Amino acid sequence: MGKKTKKSNFKKYIKRFWILVFSGFGAILLLFLLASWGVFGALPTFEELENPQKNLATEVISSDGVTLGKYAYQNRTPVGFKDLPENLVKALIATEDERFYKHSGIDFRGTARAVVKMGKGGGASTITQQLAKNLFTKRASSNAFKRVMQKAKEWIVAIKLERQYTKNEIIAMYLNTQGFLFNAIGIRSAARIYFGKEPRDLDLQESAILVAMLKNPRQYNPNREISKKKSLTRRNVVFAQMAKNGFITQKEKDSLQQLPLKINFTPESHNDGLATYFREYLRARLKKWVKENPKPNGEIYNINRDGLKIFVTIDSRMQKYAQEAMYEHMANLQKYFNKEHKKNETAPFYDLEDEQIDLIYSRARKNSDRYKRMKRDGKSQKYIDSAFAAKTDMRVFSWKGEIDTIMSPNDSIRYYKFFLRSGLLSIEPQTGHVKAWVGGINHKYFKYDQVNQGKRQVGSTFKPFVYATAINQLRMSPCDKYPNTPYTIPKGKYGIPEEWTPKNSDKVYGGELTLKEALAGSINVISARLIDMVTPLNVVRLAQSAGIQNKIPEAPSIALGSVELSLMEMTSAYATFANKGLRVEPNMISRIEDKNGTVLAEFTPKTKEVMSEEIAYVVLDLLKGVTTAGSGVRLRTKYHYYKDIITGFPYEFTNPIAGKTGTTQNHTDGWFMGVVPNLATGVWTGGEDRAAHFEKIAEGQGATMSLPTWALYMKKLYADPTLNISQEDFEKPEYVGININCGDELTEEEKKKGERKKADKVESDDTDF
Repeated sequence: MGKKTKKSNFKKYIKRFWILVFSGFGAILLLFLLASWGVFGALPTFEELENPQKNLATEVISSDGVTLGKYAYQNRTPVGFKDLPENLVKALIATEDERFYKHSGIDFRGTARAVVKMGKGGGASTITQQLAKNLFTKRASSNAFKRVMQKAKEWIVAIKLERQYTKNEIIAMYLNTQGFLFNAIGIRSAARIYFGKEPRDLDLQESAILVAMLKNPRQYNPNREISKKKSLTRRNVVFAQMAKNGFITQKEKDSLQQLPLKINFTPESHNDGLATYFREYLRARLKKWVKENPKPNGEIYNINRDGLKIFVTIDSRMQKYAQEAMYEHMANLQKYFNKEHKKNETAPFYDLEDEQIDLIYSRARKNSDRYKRMKRDGKSQKYIDSAFAAKTDMRVFSWKGEIDTIMSPNDSIRYYKFFLRSGLLSIEPQTGHVKAWVGGINHKYFKYDQVNQGKRQVGSTFKPFVYATAINQLRMSPCDKYPNTPYTIPKGKYGIPEEWTPKNSDKVYGGELTLKEALAGSINVISARLIDMVTPLNVVRLAQSAGIQNKIPEAPSIALGSVELSLMEMTSAYATFANKGLRVEPNMISRIEDKNGTVLAEFTPKTKEVMSEEIAYVVLDLLKGVTTAGSGVRLRTKYHYYKDIITGFPYEFTNPIAGKTGTTQNHTDGWFMGVVPNLATGVWTGGEDRAAHFEKIAEGQGATMSLPTWALYMKKLYADPTLNISQEDFEKPEYVGININCGDELTEEEKKKGERKKADKVESDDTDF
């Protein structure tokens, strides 16, 4: 009887066990069925699986194929499997999903192991399940029941993904959706930010560091001091897993594990990298473009999530050299500026009363984001004044790197007023392509773009337009001579209220000078004489035809550069001379593509004939005289008294260069415009406020403040033969009827042709102007 009872009890336990097992499987099956039927929330549709809705960054790509920056909610640009190095794929599979190529989305063996070992033997999620979570689970729930529901849905999605995509596509999609901190979403952003390279160029150690981060990008981050040790340990686990799975040998593993943790952290933000000022200009232009060019369905493109590709004319190499050149010279120039102002009681200003200085600081406070935010929040003026006077922790710019300090907002305003600003722009004359754009010394701390936004007096850099008008209208020769004596334009002429008698900057007069000598020496009295001969109106018309867009007053004083213009306008106008008199409108964008590579728009600049090829060549010949015997001669000489402040001196250029310096009243602004046959580059330097300047012209002139940046930049360009920046002379037209070789006589036939052309030109000038 006892034996029968025991046997009956044993059968009862066996029966219960199998009921429990089958009930468990049944519950799991029911859970899956309910999840697949959408009981726990809608599953992704076929279309959503085919085109997962993830934010794709719009990418700005240089003319030489380098990504300059991105516009994004998430800094993510997907890559295909073919762009992933083999070592990265092997490291991923060995560490995250050893049986990846053997399961169909769910690894039941791994799941059973995880259940038996309570998760201590490794997680059960496959790469495909993790991808499903990345794509369709917005946030993992902290509620146990809801998380189980999410897991069920992720399993269903994983199976569907396996049916929809190949294994290689799943690997690429997974790495494209993974976050790596520091604004790095996806493997491409991670490779660029942590190592400064594209994914295909990652070596094994770099791939292992990134795979190590997949477990927890914060806890195993190689760029955080607190987690570097853990990052190294986890990287070595990756190597061990690769050895375990036969991807590397034991000897290779031991060797790799001895390597130090090494990254090349290259952050990507709107304030970092190449062409920061240009990218902000481009962002504003794209916002306008998308409104005018909607999608076929009428929706507006979103530049932060639609994955557009913007192919721009900027050359990454030239941009890099331009930024380096500016950094080198401005850091050096600032030292001399600071040294001079140590003795100045009203530093960094000259010629201002205390009330005027207070007004400058007050205006700066009111223009600050801090002030505007407080005003918007309804704070009283008393509260605002107190906040601006209170000292606080602050990080500030310096030429030696950022400095963590304690100062009040008022102190920081005074601190930044000391910094000289600068801008550089390069344009290819024949195409109008903007090749380099440096809008300031540091975009994070100085947002104002000196290329496109800033407008300052241009000084003597405007004189070539006066000379060009005279040569164009009156067929003047660079060899024509005029007296170097004071010249007066009487009161009332051209509407001026008082008679105007400009002075030469050196106060030296006497004798006669050729036009070539006068422009090289920037002789004011001859510029005044010329503008009176051709009238200010005709000079304005030629300058605007060449590319000046801002209003220019029809006053004789413009001959000396009293007009305020942007670096964009001036460089574009000078490029017209190098392009044989044909203006090509500046162009920054080549084409725009959508995320699938479909071309949405291509851009062709407008052109306009401003002057004949002959006239343009004669003006270039005049401008070459500036760099051989005028204010730009330090580009060629070896000796100069102020050589320490002239960064990189001597330059010893030997190739033909057409150039012009410009210095405004009180040496507030320093300009240099330099042109070679296939590149026109302009540089401006000065203080934020016109009263912030050097005391003497030796330090404050364009030849000291801006020419060195141009020279350093061009030296770097010429050192890179892949750029093909011309060192040849400007191409001479077949016929030049104007004598440019002073002392050489034209033949009788050339004189006759010149006279006929002169008569024709005067008539057409009357019509054109």
